Amino acid sequence: MSAVMRVASEADAAEIAALVNRAYRPAAELGGWTHEAAWVAGARTSATMVGRLFRAGSAVLVLCRGGAIVACVNVEAIPAPAGAAAYIGMLATEPAAQAAGLGKRMLACAEQYAAAEFGARAFRMTVLTSRPELIAFYERRGYVRSGVVEDFPVAAGYGLPRVDGLRLETLVKALGA
Repeated sequence: MSAVMRVASEADAAEIAALVNRAYRPAAELGGWTHEAAWVAGARTSATMVGRLFRAGSAVLVLCRGGAIVACVNVEAIPAPAGAAAYIGMLATEPAAQAAGLGKRMLACAEQYAAAEFGARAFRMTVLTSRPELIAFYERRGYVRSGVVEDFPVAAGYGLPRVDGLRLETLVKALGA
C-alpha cells in the first residue's frame, strides 16, 4: 500500500492526537522504541492542543496509508531575531510501523518543508535528556546537542514526570549538515 504525504488540517486534529499519544505514551503491549511512558505519565497531547498548531507559521505534516495517518511531525517557523530557523516537534509514527524508516522520512520532509515554506536554514528540537537512544537517532541525522537544558514543562500540559529532575535538551542542525 502506498503512502501519501500531505499537510494536515484541523479536521485531522483528533487522529493526530491519538497517534501521538500511542507513540509517546502507549500501553505496555503497544510500546515502540520511541515512547517515553517510563518517564512521563498522562497524555502527550489532545485534539485541542493539536488544533492550536494550525496557524500562520506552523504546519503539521502527515503520512497516510489507506486513509489512516501513520506518522506526523509539526514544523514551526521561529520568529526573528533568531530568524531563518524552524522548530521541529511532535514527530510520531505508528508504534507497529516503527523501525520501518518512517521517522527518518518524516524528519527529512519536515526539514525540506521548513526550508521551502519558512526559509529555515537551521532546525531546533527538544528531547528528553534521559533518552540517549533517541538523541543518538537525531545525531545520526546531523543534529548536535546544544547544551541548552531546561526542566520538563509541567505547566504546558504534556504530561506529568514520573521521575524527579526530568529535563529537555535542545538539539540543533544547520541546513546541509
